[in-house]
Amino acid sequence: MNHISPYIIAIVLGWIVAQGIKYIITSIKDGTPSGLRHLYLSGNMPSAHTATVIALLTLIGFRDGVGSGLFALATLFATIVMYDAMMVRRSSGEQGRAIQQLIKEQGSKVKLPRAAKGHEPLEVLVGALLGVLIGTVVFLATT
Repeated sequence: MNHISPYIIAIVLGWIVAQGIKYIITSIKDGTPSGLRHLYLSGNMPSAHTATVIALLTLIGFRDGVGSGLFALATLFATIVMYDAMMVRRSSGEQGRAIQQLIKEQGSKVKLPRAAKGHEPLEVLVGALLGVLIGTVVFLATT
């Protein structure tokens, strides 16, 4: 019988746990349960993208070794994802919010564009710590 790959388990758990925590934090901040859309939106605490890639990176490190080519590839992938979350998507989101504000101030009939939210460095750090924890738990549970 085929088993589910522990690598896939780490990826799925990383995403679900981080998005679940994000949902709970947003609900507490708002004082009411958040809409289900908060289960998949980008931004906020913790970074689900980071938790996911770091869970995978951690598991690869344990199972395949930190000297493996796969670990090097996962490190590169994780670095790009985290850089993108903090720098590119965050900057893009700030620009989107500025454009929305200008459209509102001008009273324009132009439809407001969506402004995707990136991450603050702390959100990425917490996502990374969560990813290490999840990757470690998956390793211990699957060996």
